[in-house]
Amino acid sequence: MRLLIVEDERRLALSLAKGLTAEGYAVDVVHNGPDGLHQATESPYDLVILDIMLPGMNGYRVCSALRAAGHDVPILMLTAKDGEYDEAEGLDTGADDYLTKPFSYVVLVARIRALLRRRGQTGASPVLTLGTLTLDTAAHRVTLDGTEITLTAKEFAVLEQLAVRAGEVVSKARILEHVWDFAYDGDPNIVEVYISALRRKLGAALIRTVRGAGYRLEAPR
Repeated sequence: MRLLIVEDERRLALSLAKGLTAEGYAVDVVHNGPDGLHQATESPYDLVILDIMLPGMNGYRVCSALRAAGHDVPILMLTAKDGEYDEAEGLDTGADDYLTKPFSYVVLVARIRALLRRRGQTGASPVLTLGTLTLDTAAHRVTLDGTEITLTAKEFAVLEQLAVRAGEVVSKARILEHVWDFAYDGDPNIVEVYISALRRKLGAALIRTVRGAGYRLEAPR
C-alpha cells in the first residue's frame, strides 16, 4: 500500500517514513500544505497522514479541498493540539481518524491498518483467502496449504496488490505505484524480480503473466 505523509516536522516525518517503509508500505513525504494537496491530488494513495499545523495551508484546508474534489482516500490527521473542538473540526472536514502528538508508533500503525481494512467496506476482514492461500494483512503473515511462508516486506506488498484483485490482471505500473514511492527512478523491471521471488516461494503456477498487460493471481489447486 502507498502512503503519503504531510508533516512539517522533518525529523518526525522521516522517522515515520523509515518505520512504515520497514512495515512494507511505500511512503512519500512532503512538508507543507500546498505540496501535500498537490501530491495527494496527482498520485494514487491508499492513505494520507496529514498534520494540521502546516505552512502554506493547514491540514483542515488540505482535507476539505481533497474531499471537495471528490477524493475519498482515508485521511489520518495528526496534531500537537488536544481538545474536543480540534478533533471535531478535523472530522468535520472529512478526516477519517485523529491522533494527538505525542503518540505511540504502535498505535499509529494500528490506526493505519484499521483505516486500510475499512476502506471501501466497513468491517472488511484483514485476512484475504484464495483457495489454500491466505494473507493476514494485519499480521503480515502468509500461509499456503497450511504452511506459513516467509516473505520480505516488499514481497508481501507485491503479493497483497495481487491478492486484493485476485482473478484480475494487475499491471506492472499499478504495482510500482503502490509498492514503491514516487521518488523511485530505478528499473521498472524490479517488479519482475519480486514476481520471480514469489513464484519460487509459492509455486510458479500461482502467478500468471498476461503478456503486455500484467499479472494475475490464480487460486492454488
